[in-house]
Amino acid sequence: MDSPSPRWLTEEEKLAWLGLVSAMVRLPAALDAQLQRDAGISHFEYQVLSGLSMSAERTLRMSELAQMSDGSLSRLSHVISRLEKRGWVHRTPDPADGRYTLAVLTDDGWDKVVASAPGHVEAVRALVVDPLTRTQLRQLTEITRRINHAIDPGGTCTG
Repeated sequence: MDSPSPRWLTEEEKLAWLGLVSAMVRLPAALDAQLQRDAGISHFEYQVLSGLSMSAERTLRMSELAQMSDGSLSRLSHVISRLEKRGWVHRTPDPADGRYTLAVLTDDGWDKVVASAPGHVEAVRALVVDPLTRTQLRQLTEITRRINHAIDPGGTCTG
């Protein structure tokens, strides 16, 4: 029994795919470089701190924070350990259900997010928002929503 032949990409599809791959590699590196240079933290660390800063009482279950920051629980645990050493986060058992651990943003962590956010937002504007028209930005929103849904039909992908 013959297997079906691959559905090779057309030239147009290949150009779109290679452009997306390039952006997926280069954008995180550029954001990481800006945050390392200006704030001494990685992009993932910023995502974690920012996620906590936007949560009620600056607190989230570790599992929710991992999902919000698009990282594994293992990766998050290592990052939280580093952030704890800097005094920006602390962990505590969830009083509602002791099986869970909460990550809590400290006042120093809040100050770090507040100090880091302006430079990060400027980098996001310069690299993603400003080069696009309003129509392209709306299209990008829809494109990333569709891609994220194809990756995770259950809806745990953000965006």
